[in-house]
Amino acid sequence: MTIWNRLLERAQRLFDPHHEDDLPALADNSSCGPDPQDVGFTAAVVGLGAKLAKADGEVTDDEVQVFSKVFRAAPEDAASVRRVFNLARQTVRGYEGYASKIARKYGDRPCLLEGVLDGLFYIAGADGVVTLDEMIYLQKVSSIFGFSEDDFRRIKASHLGADPDDPYEILGVSHSANFDDIRVAYRKLMADNHPDRLVMNGAPHEFEARANEKAATITGAYAKIRAERGMLIRAD
Repeated sequence: MTIWNRLLERAQRLFDPHHEDDLPALADNSSCGPDPQDVGFTAAVVGLGAKLAKADGEVTDDEVQVFSKVFRAAPEDAASVRRVFNLARQTVRGYEGYASKIARKYGDRPCLLEGVLDGLFYIAGADGVVTLDEMIYLQKVSSIFGFSEDDFRRIKASHLGADPDDPYEILGVSHSANFDDIRVAYRKLMADNHPDRLVMNGAPHEFEARANEKAATITGAYAKIRAERGMLIRAD
């Protein structure tokens, strides 16, 4: 039985954002991925995605399809994924509860939390525009996950571009930061978001494509700052 069928069987309990039975404490914080059998985590992510799709008042087929793509399922599970998503959309009572469940269990795995937020940004942009209501939703989830305002601006910039196309915002540094601090921030972001590292640390494969795009955005921002400051482009 696939995880999607298990979700359908246990939907009434698992789509309650206050249900905790499937969220035991974790001892190992070395991984970027959830327990592959953690149906509670999957239910919470589905709940977040479904509520986000409703944030602008309308759920489109594109959003459901993008959800299936971001949180990848086998082709034979497509019908079950849609049924799970539609069920969650109807029964969601508040996205904060879902975000809190994930944060409580995986708070020591920021790379996983950022991967979930990346996926939500991708869903929000499925119809070609991220509305104000969707942005408020995303910012609230980011806060519940424990990310700072600077972190959120950086994550948002990596998906939607900086305001306007600000490489400093992408790296999460101030315009007055010295170049050594900028280099440190760049290296840390690349270490945290490098696709090879995420996969090696157990991140779900669906995070890999977004991680590649994000790494390219981070590298481009760093190169732009170096060029602006007259630095010779060289491997650091």
